[in-house]
Amino acid sequence: MRKVKDLSYMRSDVTFTSEAGITVAEIAQTPEIRANQYYFSNKKWAKIYLKYCHRDNLFKDRWEAAGGSWDDKIVVDIGCGPGNLYATIGGKPKLLIGVDIAKGSLEIAQSIGYQPLLADAHQLPLVSGFADMVVVNAALHHCADMSTVLAECARLVRPAGKLIIDHDPQLTAWNYKGLGLALYNIRLSIIYRYFLKGLHRPLEERLAAYDTEIHHRPGYGVTRELFLKTLSNMNFAVKLYPHNNAIGADALDGIYGPQLHWRYRAGQMLSGINPFLSTSTLSLMCVATKTPEHPEDHCYI
Repeated sequence: MRKVKDLSYMRSDVTFTSEAGITVAEIAQTPEIRANQYYFSNKKWAKIYLKYCHRDNLFKDRWEAAGGSWDDKIVVDIGCGPGNLYATIGGKPKLLIGVDIAKGSLEIAQSIGYQPLLADAHQLPLVSGFADMVVVNAALHHCADMSTVLAECARLVRPAGKLIIDHDPQLTAWNYKGLGLALYNIRLSIIYRYFLKGLHRPLEERLAAYDTEIHHRPGYGVTRELFLKTLSNMNFAVKLYPHNNAIGADALDGIYGPQLHWRYRAGQMLSGINPFLSTSTLSLMCVATKTPEHPEDHCYI
């Protein structure tokens, strides 16, 4: 293992090492980080995740509408995992940095074109204001402190650059209570095993994945307030797009996508949640553009 030199996008006050081409920063071993490292460093599971998750044309269409082409841009993918975003969107970025805490996933991401960085998103060892685009897909809810990670991601964006976050569960859609909460709690032992066999994976894998879902549980998730409060103090114009995942560019026109699967609708209705409202969509996409130092020019939707 050797020290890394001449990486202009790295902070000068942090010590780095390099291991098999992966830049490594020091990471505090919290329970949340250990859970994510265990699951996403398993290459067998990571390869399945890369093959099947976030790889469809609607997903690509939505992301391209939100961020445009990655060609000739400096892109930082926070929580990149094995590289699902770039594998789906493609293009020729000027620099593509993939940040994750799981070495196994980073090795896969490296093989498809990422410059891998093993680092904690709560304390990113990257300089401020250098990225044309910072992207976070299905990753914010894996972090212990979402507001801290959100602020760290925003810090990297240059003026006129974009921060795009998607596929995190919306709190108001997942705030199950009463019978809805009971239905949620028995899904592993009864519902998935006997009634939804097509979704059933080996129990070890499913439990390991569940342990990584820090804010993907009843009572947890992202909110409009999280994005607006955090980013309003960092000179961003913020637009939020609620959607049900199976939707392309139309999500940016205020279309939620297909109705929720019956199991989500049942959980929501049993919890007193109206499944047809914007606050009941599964995800809340955030597209934030860094503005000049003029807070009065900000627009929030």
